[in-house]
Amino acid sequence: MNANTLIKPENTTCPRLSSRVEQLHGSVIDSSTSLLASQTHDIVRFAMGAPNAELIPEADFARLFAAPTAGRFDYGATEGEPELIREVAAHLQRRGLATDPERILITTGGMQGLDIAFKLLIDAGDTVVVEAPTYTNGIGTAQSYQARILEAPIDAAGMVVEDLPRLVAEHGQTPKAIYTVPNFQNPSGTTMSLERRLELLRLAEEWDAVIVDDDPYGSLRFEGESVPSFAELSPGNPRIIQVRTFSKVLAPGLRIGWMELDPSLRQLAINAKQSMDTCTGVPMQHIVADYLAEGALDAHVDRLRGVYRERKYALLDSLREVFGEDVTATNPEGGFFLWLTLRGRYAEVDAEELFPIALRHGVAYIPGPAFTASGTFRNALRLCFATSTPARTHEGVTRLHAALEEAVHSSTGVAA
Repeated sequence: MNANTLIKPENTTCPRLSSRVEQLHGSVIDSSTSLLASQTHDIVRFAMGAPNAELIPEADFARLFAAPTAGRFDYGATEGEPELIREVAAHLQRRGLATDPERILITTGGMQGLDIAFKLLIDAGDTVVVEAPTYTNGIGTAQSYQARILEAPIDAAGMVVEDLPRLVAEHGQTPKAIYTVPNFQNPSGTTMSLERRLELLRLAEEWDAVIVDDDPYGSLRFEGESVPSFAELSPGNPRIIQVRTFSKVLAPGLRIGWMELDPSLRQLAINAKQSMDTCTGVPMQHIVADYLAEGALDAHVDRLRGVYRERKYALLDSLREVFGEDVTATNPEGGFFLWLTLRGRYAEVDAEELFPIALRHGVAYIPGPAFTASGTFRNALRLCFATSTPARTHEGVTRLHAALEEAVHSSTGVAA
């Protein structure tokens, strides 16, 4: 073959694509990783929900990775390595959340669990109830299956479940799924009350809907009283699909999570996963299984709780000192995030338009509109307190204040 025999396309426009590409919105949160990596100046990173390097047990992982294990670099069972499934079940048992290993499916991070759940549940045009605001990638995953998004407000006690019957009636279609982050919600940090959890279970039954319970942060409670999970309140309920991950308590780069779902759905979930990645990374599964088997996780999480409590108060104290009454912030009892609302002299500042100014000043966050399908919450932003030390946090708040001052005094139209 030579150059003269190569087939040259006559039409160089984009090939025909599926209708669903219009619903592939991407993730502002995930895109921020590349954006921040491209910056050459110092940035206080309130954006990504990730522990700092000193909170990741890297030495333990390196030691466990070096230990020879037969089959570690082979294909694995799609449902997960048996050792890891056993250890996850034992870990849950220690937390008082006993489950049957036949309900567990190991996933490539929590995100794959969400994708599998919505793949099993959603046809084009089906309605999914979500919190507003809520986790960007949860909305995006539902939309990728051409779901209709129905946003429900939140307050200090989580999703305002008592509003759902009215919202659903106005929407004109009962939901197929209800997506919630019930504990230390991303991005608000709020926790759904017991009363609302019970009512949501009742509504799911009434509407023949499934609750997709996304709980990356539940073990990171550092204050207050625990609230029973949906599965604890309704054991064996097939209308509950739980999505979990080790990203927030061990390391996000491991990409190890799991689903808990009714055994009647597990094989379907396995089938769905087999069309994605065959199996989750086997070496990483073995590292996590070995770490759990050594009994190291409980002490590690205890340490994280103390660190994150200190860092939350460092952020709240800095915000109060620097901003006074010109902002309000949620006060979570666990997790990674708080939700900042701009008030007073900053009330008209658009968080999206503020972002490049803040980045230039050396501080990063996620703007409020990223956490809705409707693009609302323009005067709000999510701050992650887990990543930065108290001193670093104070520096970040000072930089954010400088950015807001520039915004309100500029003539670029950032402030109305």
